[in-house]
Amino acid sequence: MQAVELYAGAGGLAMGVGRAGFKPLAVVEWDRWACDTVRENQRRGHPLVTDWPLHEGDVRAVDWSGIPQDIELLAGGPPCQPFSLGGKHRAHDDHRDMFPPTVDIVRRLRPKAFILENVKGLTRSSFANYYQYILLQLEFPEVARRPDEDWGGHFARLQVERVSGRAHGRDLTYNVAPTLVNAADYGVPQRRERVFIVGFRADLGIEWSFPKSTHSYERLLHDQWVSGEYWERHGVARANRPTMPANVSARVRQLGESLFPPAERPWRTVRDALCDLPDPESAAAANYPNHRFQPGARAYPGHTGSPLDLPAKTLKAGDHGVPGGENMLLRPDGTVRYFTIRESARLQTFPDGYLFHGSWSETMRQLGNAVPVALGHKVAAGVAECLIEAKLAALARHIGHQLAAA
Repeated sequence: MQAVELYAGAGGLAMGVGRAGFKPLAVVEWDRWACDTVRENQRRGHPLVTDWPLHEGDVRAVDWSGIPQDIELLAGGPPCQPFSLGGKHRAHDDHRDMFPPTVDIVRRLRPKAFILENVKGLTRSSFANYYQYILLQLEFPEVARRPDEDWGGHFARLQVERVSGRAHGRDLTYNVAPTLVNAADYGVPQRRERVFIVGFRADLGIEWSFPKSTHSYERLLHDQWVSGEYWERHGVARANRPTMPANVSARVRQLGESLFPPAERPWRTVRDALCDLPDPESAAAANYPNHRFQPGARAYPGHTGSPLDLPAKTLKAGDHGVPGGENMLLRPDGTVRYFTIRESARLQTFPDGYLFHGSWSETMRQLGNAVPVALGHKVAAGVAECLIEAKLAALARHIGHQLAAA
């Protein structure tokens, strides 16, 4: 299965897509530091990126004539700053809004499916109309914006086409399904809420539903405060276990001796993700790439870091900093320190053999903008399964017609 990756960053979503069985025909990213990260890992022969045809530059400047139409997948995370809760909230007025060129590329390449990821802020009520406008553009990419038309006029025209049914008679339409997802529900050791917009070309007749969650907060609470299995797994003696937080006691009492489905696992915590890494201030840390101590962390009201025994707060990047201390670890003794690059990579489920290029701040920007590899794989694997089933069904119909004709 062939794919194109837009806005690849350090490669989180693209790695997940590759692990799901898609071969990249183009991987596009404009940031030179992120491209240097990919190139460095290509030089080192990392298997997940070694064959990526990397294009450093703006997606609008790429010559798409060498990419065939009808590829299986277009994937990417258009820059999220226009919709970020920590940003300026300018949406369509922000020059960094890359949804319009994304729709143009969908219209040109006609992929069988697309996966687009963005921040939760895209679903804010203040962006409601523009969010619906984005979804309608993706549903009917052939209804293009006219040169003299503002986005409001284009939105109104798309709405009229949809209600009238005219757009559904067009050659290229997509069944589009947006879903707000918490990465922790899929085994990522981080509470990271993101919107995934998944679309399948309508002629394929595919009915999509987002993959079911595999991990839960309730199971984590049970394993910590009812069965104690969590502490036993980490070798924490009863005398050294923390006191149950008061704000979860009522919820824990309700859990009691609850039985969970065998497939339902506990949320993964910071301790789960980092338990076999040495302290970054120890001599042993030198044996782990990208695991250098970063000084300067401090706590103050509202800037408290991520507790060890919960999934991390959302790793962040951008001009507005990290006001909640999201890139810090809150130690059991109440002190804080910054996560190392390697620890942050683990929280984003990058493999340990994948190295990051650039300063700590530049690398944290790459990581803060990334899609967790495990979550990208989960979504892409679901899309791949649907595409394969549709192809097998079409093949079966073809064989049936051939037999009937014989």
